This record gives sequence, C-alpha cells and structure tokens, in this order.
Amino acid sequence: MRRPPTTLSGRSARVARPGIRRGLAALALLLAASTALAACGAAPEASPVLRGVSAPPAADPTEINVAQRIASMSLEQKVAALVMVHVPGTDPAAIRSVVDGHGLGGVILMGDNVAGDVAATRALTSALSSDPGLPLLTAIDQEGGVVARLPGDVWPAGRALQSASPEEVEGVFAARAGLVESAGVLVNFGIVADIEIGSGSFIGPRTLGETPEAAAERVAAAVRGEQGRALSTLKHFPGHGASPDDSHVSIPTSSLTLAQWRATHAVPFAAGIEAGAPLVMTGHLRFDSVSPLPASLSPTWIRILRDELGFDGVIVTDDLLMLQRSGDAHFGDPIENGVRALAAGNDLLLYVLPGDPASVGFDVGSLVDALVAAVTSGRVDEEAVDDSLRRVLALRRAASAETGPFSDCGLKCVGLSPRARPAD
Repeated sequence: MRRPPTTLSGRSARVARPGIRRGLAALALLLAASTALAACGAAPEASPVLRGVSAPPAADPTEINVAQRIASMSLEQKVAALVMVHVPGTDPAAIRSVVDGHGLGGVILMGDNVAGDVAATRALTSALSSDPGLPLLTAIDQEGGVVARLPGDVWPAGRALQSASPEEVEGVFAARAGLVESAGVLVNFGIVADIEIGSGSFIGPRTLGETPEAAAERVAAAVRGEQGRALSTLKHFPGHGASPDDSHVSIPTSSLTLAQWRATHAVPFAAGIEAGAPLVMTGHLRFDSVSPLPASLSPTWIRILRDELGFDGVIVTDDLLMLQRSGDAHFGDPIENGVRALAAGNDLLLYVLPGDPASVGFDVGSLVDALVAAVTSGRVDEEAVDDSLRRVLALRRAASAETGPFSDCGLKCVGLSPRARPAD
C-alpha cells in the first residue's frame, strides 16, 4: 500500500492508500494503548512528578525509517538509488541481476516486459523486490490509446477524452489505474499534462484538452481517478505542445517567454500538482527565452517547478537516451547527461536501456561512478542528493505494508520516549 513521502505537502497527502492508513491507525492504537496503561498504573493526584509535563509528539514512522536508511548508505548506494532503468525481457532474475547488482531504485516496464495477461506481469513485478520493507519503484507508460503497455486497456484516452466531463475522465483514469495496480506496478507515467497550441503537434493526439483551462480540469480529474491505485505522474514538463517536434528524436524548441508559458502550458501542470500528483516528469524540451538547456537538464526549470508551482514530490526525467538520439553533439554522452540531470535537481534518472547498453555507450556501473565523482567534486551537492533520496525512498517505503523503523531503536522511534518534557 502507498503513502506519499513525508516531505510532500498536504496536496500530495491525498494519494495515500488504505494500507498506509491502516499502518498509521495501528500506530495511533499503540500510542493510545501506551497512554491507557500509564493511566491505569497511577492515580493522577498521586503523581506530582508527572504533573505539568507532556510526551514529545509521535514521530512519523516513514520519516524515521527513511532517515535511518539514508544514514546507513554509502555515497555510491545513495546515487544508485536515484536511477530507474528498463531491462528487456520477462525473466525477473535477469532484471534483478541489474537492479540488485547496483542497488538501483526502480524499473520501468516496456512492451517487451509484458508477455501474456496482466497476471503474468504481476508475477514478474512481484519477483523484482528483494526487500519487502522497501519495494522497488516499478513504473509503466499506460496512457491508453496509442501509448499502452498492458493488455485489456479498453478505455478512451487522449483526444478522445477532450469532450468528456471531468467526472467521466476521473472514472476512466480510475479504471485504468486499477489495471496498473492489478499488474503490481506502482507508478503510472500516464497523465499527459501537455496542451496543443496550434495544429500538428506531435503530442496533440495524447492531450486531454484543447485549451489550458479544459486540459487543467481533466488533468486534475485524472489525478483524482488514479489516487489510491497508482502513483500519478504529470508529463512532459514544462509542456511538449509548445513545439510540433518529437522529443524522441530531436530537442523540440519554443520561443515562448516565461510569462506566456505561465498563462498557457503551466496551467494543467499546476492543476495536477494541486490535485495531489506525487511525480512530475521533465521533458527534453527547450524554451530558449527561459533556459538554453532542455528542461530535463535545466536548474532554471526545476526551480520554477519547485518554487512557482510549489511541487515537492519526485521529479523524474524522461528517458535520458532520447537526448542522445536527438543528434545534438552537446548531448551525445548518456552518462554525462545523467550527471547534468542530477545536478539540475531531478530526483530520479530514467534510462530505457536496449538489450546491449554498450551499443549506446552506456554502462550502469559507469553511471554510478560518474555520479559519485560529481558529488565528491562538488558538482552535485550531497545534501541535494539526500533530499532527492528522501523523496524517492519515502515513495518506496509507502508501498510497503510495514511501518517499523529500519533499525531497532526502541520506543523513541515512534515518539514514546520515556523522558517527559515540560508542557508548552
């Protein structure tokens, strides 16, 4: 079951799943039981030592678990946990050999990972996590329509939903998220928050509205529909519809100013964030008047996402190998692109690897080494790495049914310190 990261705002708190609510309820019962036992053991008037004091507030169990894990990790383990990859095939042992071999944080499933029915995919995903207390972040692109990995997605998608009411859109995304959940997948990269301005945009058929306001209503509805079933992701920030080009093979570029962007492409993303989406995907999109870099590598766009839109969830890049395929010599090194993306402020680096990663000049171990070197040299701030790690690990921990601390530190881990403090 899922619970949003403790670093997320109240907006994102609405993605919590019933299992996490049960875990918090259990913690509340533990606190209540402790209070009752103390009350039964002594008469209030006969205990002057306890008069006028109160126990410290109970600490959040996920926050404790994540903090303890981070404190126990080496720098190499930290940066590796911020990488999500695709490993071809349906053999869980082959996928786990890559993930466990480097301690990676997640796996994205593509079409070649899905064979047979949804039950077969669930059997695969259930075999990928080695630590039940910290499930691997599994993700999939299940927009429906032209972008669907799982069989059985019979619901309308994209442009077919532009004339639907927000209530209808919410129902469609609830059903689709149920399919994703039944496959044992935690994250759906499935909500296109882009809008098409003008005709002929590559992304146009996948958008949910013809105007910023119409798209915003449906994006928010999509997030509400997925809540409790899949972790929603808004893509492709800051807005693929600003250019007609395809970011899979180019760097789409726009001349829109920041003020123009705020009035148009920002609107659906702001609505999805307000609705509680826990992830946003940065696109390889360049707005020349805002930043000379694609948004996925741009500290400027990450600051805008954090500070202007108030997003405090997990920022994941689009597939970083797409930058290499653009043909732009500045982005020819997939490992350097990963370092740039982490330095820019992304939390999770996504690589959709081919069967032979060396064919595109990539090696997971080399990426981890380069990220470690970047932190050691000061190019990437280790405190920022820890912040990203808190967000990513909190999502993973929330997918577990467990609520205990990572290490046994007694009652103080759940705010039941035997020491009382003066009441405020």
